[in-house]
Amino acid sequence: MGSVQHHCCPQLKMGDAWAHRPWPGPPRPALLLVPLLVAAGVIPSDGGASCPVLCTCHNQAVDCSGQRLFSVPPELPVDTRNLSLAHNRIAAVPPGYLTCYRELRVLSLRNNSLVELPAGLFLHAKRLAHLDLSYNNLSHVPAGMFQAAHSLMRIDLSHNPGLRRVHPLAFQGLAQLRDLDLSFGGLAFLSLEALEGLPGLVTLQIGGNPWVCGCTMEPLLKWLRNRIQRCTADSQLAECRGPPEVEGAPLFSLTEESFKACHLTLTLDDYLFIAFVGFVVSIASVATNFLLGITANCCHRWSKASEEEEI
Repeated sequence: MGSVQHHCCPQLKMGDAWAHRPWPGPPRPALLLVPLLVAAGVIPSDGGASCPVLCTCHNQAVDCSGQRLFSVPPELPVDTRNLSLAHNRIAAVPPGYLTCYRELRVLSLRNNSLVELPAGLFLHAKRLAHLDLSYNNLSHVPAGMFQAAHSLMRIDLSHNPGLRRVHPLAFQGLAQLRDLDLSFGGLAFLSLEALEGLPGLVTLQIGGNPWVCGCTMEPLLKWLRNRIQRCTADSQLAECRGPPEVEGAPLFSLTEESFKACHLTLTLDDYLFIAFVGFVVSIASVATNFLLGITANCCHRWSKASEEEEI
């Protein structure tokens, strides 16, 4: 699908239109009805564009959910605060789509067909607080995906079965983020760096992922254990899928003892012993090859002598 740039059209406010039109004489009755029509939603307010087709609009909330849409509405009221595009078939969001809607607080793209989002989509969404991207086909969360959306308090990325990678800088700058849902994806590993920059994190959901509980997972688990009093996590749903010795074990049941093998260090005596064993094995190998060579040579001579005697 080709990229479609989204541009804001200058909106003419009603007050400006009236100010540039001289109305001689007393106010006309028709003009007195304008404020009532605006309040009733018959005439669009300063928000600009009217309500999109197949959507409902009320109190700065635009609901386009469950309409089997294959693309996002081309224009929305500029003062939109709550936008629901959930339960549709949207496969892509045009670059710059949110540029005009700087009052946006809540955005739901739940249950669509999104594979990725364009870079800089949230660059102007400085007031966005709640973002729902669950039940899509996202495969990764790139660095700076939520760049400039510093007001985000909740991000739901759950039930993206193809989500296998979260960049260490994916959530950079989201100091106000309180709730993060990464459950029921395809994550086998999550970098500690991706979470360390979230001082306000209260709830973290990571269950339902195929976690590989090897040595690389230890820093994350240690961090989670230290924050477990302040950060609620779905510990019962988070299980290890590997290695085989810990398969099926609850993620939070692993202790420092579980990673003891990751910290084994060799002393000088160990290295000397390994070198000695290697030397002995090499000498033994040479001796064995020498003996095998002599044996083969003797067998050959004996066989040849036997043949000569028979003749």
